[in-house]
Amino acid sequence: MKKLAILGCGYLANIVADAVINGLLPEYNVIATYSRSFSKAEQLAAKLGGNCKACSSLKELLALKPDFLVEAASPAAMKAIALPVLENGTSIVTISMGAFADTAFYEEVKTTAKVHGTHVYIASGATGGFDVLRTATLMGNASVRFFNEKGHYRLRNHPLYKPVMETEKGIVFSGTAREAIAWFPTGLNVAVAASIASVGPENMQVTMQSTPGFIGDTQRVEIKNDQVYAIVDVYSATPEIAGWSIVSTLQNIVSPIVF
Repeated sequence: MKKLAILGCGYLANIVADAVINGLLPEYNVIATYSRSFSKAEQLAAKLGGNCKACSSLKELLALKPDFLVEAASPAAMKAIALPVLENGTSIVTISMGAFADTAFYEEVKTTAKVHGTHVYIASGATGGFDVLRTATLMGNASVRFFNEKGHYRLRNHPLYKPVMETEKGIVFSGTAREAIAWFPTGLNVAVAASIASVGPENMQVTMQSTPGFIGDTQRVEIKNDQVYAIVDVYSATPEIAGWSIVSTLQNIVSPIVF
């Protein structure tokens, strides 16, 4: 059995917990939970039952020596915990790919993981096609664009919000993936993941569109090279797909057949 810990105990973490409870991850034993809110960590640990411990600090969690840590919190959390977790001999499954828009941090994570024999597994979140992106980029001369569509109500408390968004469709942001994650630390994580799988956060162009009354998210990745033209277009009504992408990644890690 692989020892698994969960950091971040909200909606997505509960999807992973439900998958464990329902027998979809039989090769994992969840031994610990940790969250900024200790009460949430306690609730998730109680839900999982058994020997799962709610931890009050990262240090307490790492002392339990988990084989894998599911990070379901935020890019800021990922930047804070990645190095000590990897140094602990614990591999990470993350959906907070936005942390890797910081190239220096990304390189430090790669070096640390290599030295300690650990890995960072990037779950697909609400997009996909990483295999196509990586392959087409390896072929050379690739260009990649990323498009995101959100409902206007999702942007009401954002610095880029304008009242015209209530009634008119329009472009909220256009720039590189690195610039995008600076404006939208959690809302465009998947754009950074797509850029890492292809041309890098400085070279992938990202556009976000606001649409009145639109529910959910559309994520569209378009890649071209001299021989290939591919579009990966994913619509999700809720963030649930991100939680299930973590479950899928955990299954893939221990599977004899790897996708």
